[in-house]
Amino acid sequence: MKKISETAAKITALDREAIKSAQARLDSLTKPQASLGRLEELAKQVAGITGKLNPPLKNKVIFTLAADHGIAREGVSAFPQEVTVQMVYNFLRGGAGINVLARHVGARVVVADMGVAGEIQSSKFKAQNFKDKKVDFGTKNFTQQPAMTKDQAIKAICAGIEIFEEELVTGIDIAGTGDMGIANTASSSAIVASITGTAVGDVTGRGTGIDDKALQNKIKLLEQALKLHKPDAKDALDVLSKVGGFEIGGLAGIILAAAAHKVPVVIDGFISGAAALLAYTLCPKAKDYMIAAHCSVERGHRIALEFMGLEPILDLDLRLGEGTGAALAMNIVDAAVKIMNEMATFESAQVSEKNN
Repeated sequence: MKKISETAAKITALDREAIKSAQARLDSLTKPQASLGRLEELAKQVAGITGKLNPPLKNKVIFTLAADHGIAREGVSAFPQEVTVQMVYNFLRGGAGINVLARHVGARVVVADMGVAGEIQSSKFKAQNFKDKKVDFGTKNFTQQPAMTKDQAIKAICAGIEIFEEELVTGIDIAGTGDMGIANTASSSAIVASITGTAVGDVTGRGTGIDDKALQNKIKLLEQALKLHKPDAKDALDVLSKVGGFEIGGLAGIILAAAAHKVPVVIDGFISGAAALLAYTLCPKAKDYMIAAHCSVERGHRIALEFMGLEPILDLDLRLGEGTGAALAMNIVDAAVKIMNEMATFESAQVSEKNN
């Protein structure tokens, strides 16, 4: 818990002078003021986060964290649990959606086993981008007992902080969050319902594509679990330990560490949104360092974003996770910063400004 508290204590308000300078720069460019809309807002946010008018965004990193969930045994996913470990191998081979999109935007993917229900034999891939931070071999079935102990919840968040800080040595200019874990939309729905106070039915979606009958069963199970455990909405560790997942806790740690080190962090989809809610509950100031990549098809994602006051950049009907939306949005954030720094000013281009 000490590591979490120390990390949160390092998170400060954004640099207002840098934001002011960024606004002045944007207003001097050869365009009508505010005509590039969200791009200008993103440029100012990144300036405020980094304290720099021309922050480098060369080192892009997507953190894809994987873990299994005991509630998968209740039939809340269209895919079997063994898919989690299989997909980790796919990440390490470079064949998953996130690998393709990360290559497209020039990002590196860091894969971590936070709690996969099996051993990952990463050595046979000679993977340099794999981290073994396993807390346990999957969570417990939280319809019957807490998903994890309080100590495991702390360990998961601390592991996320460690992963970020280990990679920081290599260089991180902008980070993105991603996930893999069969049944993790069930945990995310429970987290979002707990923290926002929204009805389970309003935040629970089809995940990997379950049918109507399975969806109703999923909602019923989550309602029963919340009634059983009564998570404390103001206590992120209580929520995580009772209905969360190890990868979700790890992602919350990634977000806190990014904010503590003044690195913009692009939040992916629903699972990342649930992790962001946990980080926000632990330290509300962390929200200013978050950039919402997109709005997932999962109905609870927008509710989570609205609760934190975050507006997604994209809306492409995505629901894959892995960090795919974060990778796409990174490109837009990069473009926003380049506009601010590479576009000519009225003065340098000798273009007449508007009449006063």
